[in-house]
Amino acid sequence: MQSEQKIHTTDFLVIGSGIAGLTFALKTAIKFADAKITIITKDEQNESNTKYAQGGIATVYNKTLDSFEQHIKDTLIAGDGLCDEEVVKMVVEEAPERLQELIEWGTKFDKNKNGDYDLGREGGHSQNRILHHTDITGAEIERALLTQVNVLPNIDFLTYHYAIDLITEHQVKQKRTKRNSKISCFGAYVLDIKNSVVKTFVSKFTLLASGGNGQVYETTTNPVVATGDGIGMAYRAKAEISEMEFIQFHPTALYNPGEYPAFLISEAVRGFGAKLRDCNGNFFMHNYDEREELASRDIVARAIDNELKKSGKPHLYLDCTHLDMEKFAAHFPNITKKCNSLNIDVAKDYIPVVPASHYICGGVNVNKKAKTSIKKLYACGEVTKTGLHGGNRLASNSLLEGLVYAHNAFKNIAKKFEKAKLPENVPAWNDSGVVKNMENILISHDRNEVKTIMTNYVGIVRSNERLKRAEKRLRVLYEDNKRLYDYSELSVELCELRNLITTAYLITQFSKKRTTNCGGFYSLDCIETTEKV
Repeated sequence: MQSEQKIHTTDFLVIGSGIAGLTFALKTAIKFADAKITIITKDEQNESNTKYAQGGIATVYNKTLDSFEQHIKDTLIAGDGLCDEEVVKMVVEEAPERLQELIEWGTKFDKNKNGDYDLGREGGHSQNRILHHTDITGAEIERALLTQVNVLPNIDFLTYHYAIDLITEHQVKQKRTKRNSKISCFGAYVLDIKNSVVKTFVSKFTLLASGGNGQVYETTTNPVVATGDGIGMAYRAKAEISEMEFIQFHPTALYNPGEYPAFLISEAVRGFGAKLRDCNGNFFMHNYDEREELASRDIVARAIDNELKKSGKPHLYLDCTHLDMEKFAAHFPNITKKCNSLNIDVAKDYIPVVPASHYICGGVNVNKKAKTSIKKLYACGEVTKTGLHGGNRLASNSLLEGLVYAHNAFKNIAKKFEKAKLPENVPAWNDSGVVKNMENILISHDRNEVKTIMTNYVGIVRSNERLKRAEKRLRVLYEDNKRLYDYSELSVELCELRNLITTAYLITQFSKKRTTNCGGFYSLDCIETTEKV
């Protein structure tokens, strides 16, 4: 591994290539034709959580039946009292304009026979308001955005480039900084994976849009790239972080042992009318919530978890057999194809399902302008805590959040760009004294251990004792990883493990501090404070 002494300069450094990062880059490149925008992503251009989003984007489109007030109310109810109402109002009311932009950029949403958009419905929504492209909405949005981004000459799109750490005063002035210090971001150190060299990127503004950390759990719908890199980097840079305890477990991932990540059975399937059955084939959701299958994700996931623990079985079922199969296949072609590949005929067979880690509602604190607590560092998407989701995200609000906050970041930075100057005296990456790691098996072993710890002790249902055990084991892993990181040549695997341990530890610490059950957080030791399952 070498450290490249050349300093790479750019006006805007975008870390991540999902809906938030691409939207920001696109808007910025169009507005400032003479500016240089650099996007870095650690895999292919389209490999992000956005690509795997099935359901769609929530927006008030049919104002005859729906209203902003209803969408706001549904979001607040799902968030279980922890949403920032001003943020919710802002995002919901901005939604139609942001969705229209997506459409103008070439995103194709499904329409009905009358030529109107075919609006879906998911858990927690009181109205049909989900714009979708069959059951691969995220992939369609990613396609449309990449088509626009790749024709702009002032965007430099670097694949297989992995952001190691943000650059702040800690590196520039060689001094320790505190979490509440007034510090600035000067760019990032980036590993060029294919050339095995660490590059130094210096930028006027940096946007963190690196997604979530689902890979800390054994069962997740998140792709393998979702290792909490952005949260880990921001935490080490002393950015403010909060509400990491709120992990959203999707109730219905396809139970298929050996497949990783888990294949998602979209919430829209339940919105379409599918019903949950226990291992004996009985309906059970009426015992947990009057909304039954359309209750919010936290309630449905805990209900399933409870049924699994009662039965001792590894999965239960989603029943689609009573639905119109012609319409089902048209609406969910990808899900139908996947089930068929496993000899599951959705017209006759129940689909085996199990909850899976899906989304983190907390993260790097940002204001309405997408500004973090670090100057010149902005953040959008799942890496952030905006106040929109509260304790539990309402289905199909995440893509919307990425759109709105990318736009707000763009608007705020656009006002400052002309006066902004490139930082000076930023040191290149220092890799002196490191040796090649000959024990890569230790990295894979520790990664698996993180997943086991988090699944067993910091899952859907937690307790003080479980959290203490998780904390103890994660401390050991942290010390082992730190020694390996300090003295070994860098690799993506080593850096990802570092971030997985960091975010796992943060989830555990924030869980320890919470004393009441709320949203996606549920502890047996707080059971007296809640009436939920």
